[in-house]
Amino acid sequence: MTKKVTTPEVTEQSQAGATQQMTDVDAATERRLVALYTLQLVDSEIDKIQIIRGELPQAIQDLEDEIAGLQTRIGNFKENIAEQNANIAKRNSDIADHQAMIKKYEKQQDNVRNNREFEAINKEIEFQNLEIQLCERRNRDSNSKIKELEQHIAAAELLIGKCQAELDSKKAELDGIIEETKKDEVRYRNKSAEQEKFIDEHYLAAYKRIRKQARNGLAVVTIDRDACGGCFSKIPPQRQSEIKMHKKVIVCEHCGRMLVDDDIALKAQEQLQK
Repeated sequence: MTKKVTTPEVTEQSQAGATQQMTDVDAATERRLVALYTLQLVDSEIDKIQIIRGELPQAIQDLEDEIAGLQTRIGNFKENIAEQNANIAKRNSDIADHQAMIKKYEKQQDNVRNNREFEAINKEIEFQNLEIQLCERRNRDSNSKIKELEQHIAAAELLIGKCQAELDSKKAELDGIIEETKKDEVRYRNKSAEQEKFIDEHYLAAYKRIRKQARNGLAVVTIDRDACGGCFSKIPPQRQSEIKMHKKVIVCEHCGRMLVDDDIALKAQEQLQK
């Protein structure tokens, strides 16, 4: 039986291919790490812009909500006034009917034949007068209610005027700040979209999840004085060596943030300046 012998040339080619493949993998991982930290730098700059704008967007939203609420309240007041006026008109019509009945009964009194008929008609007249008095009293209550509602409307409209003036002022202030920071914000957002192309979907989703949970918005941090730049927990030397090899994405065992070394940070800074 003939024994198959592997030539040195074939072995060297296989080793060269494996080395090249490993180099490609390391380069792709390093590019991903650079993109992740560049994305962190970009998002941090966008956060700074949001801080410059301060609480203006929320204050504007609150004022708009307050104005909308006041307008709804005014609408309800006006509906109530319309309802009160309709009730007054209905009672005025009822008063006219009662007055007509009184006149009718008064004519009947001229033709009564005995005291019993007279008393019966007189009671009907008294009843109609009581109904008229009840309608008039309710009309007075409605008119009083209408005046009260009109006062509420006037107060609400005055408050709307003040809120609108404050809203216009804050919008003008915010527009000024946005105009000043618009160019930088557009550049950073474009840079963010550019870096996301180099990050796998699951890494990008993890980055956004960690960033959302972190109070300072940091999802990717460097090692500072042998500690995590996010939670400041110590990083073992072996772990630091693995991070410097750029072979995989490594996270802090304490806070879950992604860790990079100074070399990645430097390359990310260069990417940011491009």
